[in-house]
Amino acid sequence: MSDQSSRRYFSSTELRCHCGHCISDGSEMDPAFMALLVRLRLVYGKPMPLSSAYRCRNHPNERDKTMPGEHTQGLAVDVRCSGQEAFKIVHLALNLGFVRIGIHQKGPSRFVHLGLAPEGGHLPSPMIWSY
Repeated sequence: MSDQSSRRYFSSTELRCHCGHCISDGSEMDPAFMALLVRLRLVYGKPMPLSSAYRCRNHPNERDKTMPGEHTQGLAVDVRCSGQEAFKIVHLALNLGFVRIGIHQKGPSRFVHLGLAPEGGHLPSPMIWSY
């Protein structure tokens, strides 16, 4: 799937790091991951707004980690969703092969983390967790 195809459904603003200090433009996202995300978007059939995608090592959510997370390798996004829509996204994501799913469904910023563990990485996979 081309970069053009992924940009049709996900903007550079959504995909880039939001640390405020780096020059990320969203192109850091892994192409195979983005192809899978676009497949999910097509099967889901409606917009999937992202609250987070690529994060540089200096992003506040990443800098205190001992090992880089999936976001730093362009292998994860957080999709803003809740309730039945979150359930539908998780169900579809599992069927498409996403192997790391985090669920945050309390408070005002509800989302589902969708990721792929990097090969040879330290992250257990498959895995589902809650925040």
